[in-house]
Amino acid sequence: MSSATELYEDKCHVLVVDDDARIRSLIMRYLTQEGFMVAAAEDAAIAKTILAGYQFDAIVLDVMMPGQDGVSLTEELKANPSTPPIILLTALGEVQDRIRGLESGADDYLAKPFEPMELVLRLKAITRRAQKPARDNSPSDYMIGKWIYAPKYSTLRHEQAHGDITVQLTSGENALLSALAQNYGQHLNRDKLAELCGIDSGERTIDVQITRLRRKIEDNPKEPKSIQTIRGKGYLLNAEPLS
Repeated sequence: MSSATELYEDKCHVLVVDDDARIRSLIMRYLTQEGFMVAAAEDAAIAKTILAGYQFDAIVLDVMMPGQDGVSLTEELKANPSTPPIILLTALGEVQDRIRGLESGADDYLAKPFEPMELVLRLKAITRRAQKPARDNSPSDYMIGKWIYAPKYSTLRHEQAHGDITVQLTSGENALLSALAQNYGQHLNRDKLAELCGIDSGERTIDVQITRLRRKIEDNPKEPKSIQTIRGKGYLLNAEPLS
């Protein structure tokens, strides 16, 4: 028989951050019923205290909170490469507001009101992406411009005489770059990329992730050479498999 500790270790641990006690309680109750281990915080300050002492597999974070808002908290947390995937909850209807959330480093977003099961499915998708290793039949690493890309570790590495530079990718960025790398030299449209990555293809989600990747990879993101836009067809990655 498994011990209580082993049972808890098998569960996905989620931190819910929302200043609305009713919504916070509803999310906690539903996620618990679906088999998640859930902790909660009512604002950014409490969330940071909890995160300093405990590890989580995902964070569900409200955008509109008193004090530090969800977008700025996401930016702060994502400065640490070990930060787990983040889903932003937003009542904001404007596309630009959601794009701003993704640009902050969030892995996904969900507009209020939402069906609880949709949150469950998105949580499962982002945690699966974060834990998913590169396919066994795929090269372990790729050369993309001056960068060595390691999908298994979600990193970009640039070798320099005075020491290597390593850049950590979010789970969403890694999923997208891995999909492009596994199909290097071929164009993939947004719907196909969304399908391969298990992410939302609507409202410029793929475009925002591509923009973030270009900022990390390209010498001049406005004139990309590695991640190219093929008009009317999608995106193409110029890469070389290393093994």
